[in-house]
Amino acid sequence: MTEEQTHFHTEGCLAVSRVLARVGDKWSVLIVMLLAGGPRRFNEMKRMVDGISQRMLTLTLRGLERDGLVSRTVFPTIPPRVDYELTPLGHSLREPVMALGQWAQANLAGIAEAQADFDRRGGAPDAPPAQTPRPG
Repeated sequence: MTEEQTHFHTEGCLAVSRVLARVGDKWSVLIVMLLAGGPRRFNEMKRMVDGISQRMLTLTLRGLERDGLVSRTVFPTIPPRVDYELTPLGHSLREPVMALGQWAQANLAGIAEAQADFDRRGGAPDAPPAQTPRPG
């Protein structure tokens, strides 16, 4: 590899790593896909995302906002109304996230099979598949 290729490869890996640190967590992809349908209020999202705590939703939205993927609009009403929506940058993430979701669905059975095979071998990469004992 040339020095230029090494530099590009390293820079590319770092860029991917940084992006995955944001969108690769448990909640960010769900929030991005939820907001792809249009603006949402905080409590509406909390009800729609099973298992997310108020604190985790707050942290996730703040991180997505900091990264320029989500915008937050406060309306001067009583009580205050706050809407969250994807920015143009956030919308550009929708297609790759959907592609990843489609890949995951298409390959879920194969991954589960590979995991079961690995576990049958006792987690040893080069061990032969475990034999089931024969009755008798």
